[in-house]
Amino acid sequence: MIMRPDDLKDLASLSAKIGSDPMLVQGAGGNTSIKDGDVMWIKASGTLLADALRHEIFVACDLPAMRASLAKGEARADQPMEFALAKDGLRPSIETSLHGVFPQRVVLHVHCIHTLVHAVQADPVAAIGAKLNGFNWAVVPYAKPGASLAVQVRGAVETGCDVIVLGNHGVIVAADTVIAAGDLLQNVAEALRVDAVSLQAEKMCDLPSGWTAGPASLSHVACAPALLSMATGGSLYPDHVIFCGMGALACDVLPVGDSPPFVLIPGKGAAMRADATPGAWALAQCLGDVLIRMPEDAVLNYLTLQQNGELLDWDAEKYRQALNG
Repeated sequence: MIMRPDDLKDLASLSAKIGSDPMLVQGAGGNTSIKDGDVMWIKASGTLLADALRHEIFVACDLPAMRASLAKGEARADQPMEFALAKDGLRPSIETSLHGVFPQRVVLHVHCIHTLVHAVQADPVAAIGAKLNGFNWAVVPYAKPGASLAVQVRGAVETGCDVIVLGNHGVIVAADTVIAAGDLLQNVAEALRVDAVSLQAEKMCDLPSGWTAGPASLSHVACAPALLSMATGGSLYPDHVIFCGMGALACDVLPVGDSPPFVLIPGKGAAMRADATPGAWALAQCLGDVLIRMPEDAVLNYLTLQQNGELLDWDAEKYRQALNG
């Protein structure tokens, strides 16, 4: 039997708190972990951090084996289930290797709205400026979540960084205790805080059958030409692609039949499909929450068609989406 570290319950409490804050985590996004000797306990793919006190969401992994596989550049380093100590349960997070490259015991990875405002810009370092002075931080360019991203992050970790802003993705922080990691995350989020604009759009009404009013922040985006242009320019981060599809559709008349989970109606607001999943709702609001904090003259970095395709055709993400459906 695998012994659980005493502070795993503390990580569960922190995870539930983090996962219940849409400014930090949306839907099944984000993951947390804790190391105990040769075992790393990490959130399972497709589970919700918000459920950490209600359900079992952590999976035990063979940390030395995972690190050795990553160091050798083996293909199995991108298959977290290879390192799960129990083969008949939930899969470890697709970002297990990302957590494993940190020497610190506790690692928190979230899709913080305030971080995303900076991380999706063409020059995240310039966008952050002096906001993270006093932190040991670095920016790592976008890479598909998994081993390739972990290798890039490992390079920054080896220079002493314990705060990594992931381009077009989010932020990851590490510390030796649950309390210290939670405090570090809170301090980073506060340092990167960006105030939202005052929302102008009114709630949409009289929508046709099958549609309902979307999040208020996204409706504001539909009514602000500069922000609408940003929203329809392409995909800004992986979870949007997984739960909402590529980019965002803007049109004057709601489509009939097959359509994305949400549609932006220029000058009017955002409409959601009535059958949209909770994940789609969470990521639709995320897009609105990010863009209502974005400088109107910001230049954004969008995922390429190839990067979009990698995510849409990825078995690990199909699994996570199915669990969150």
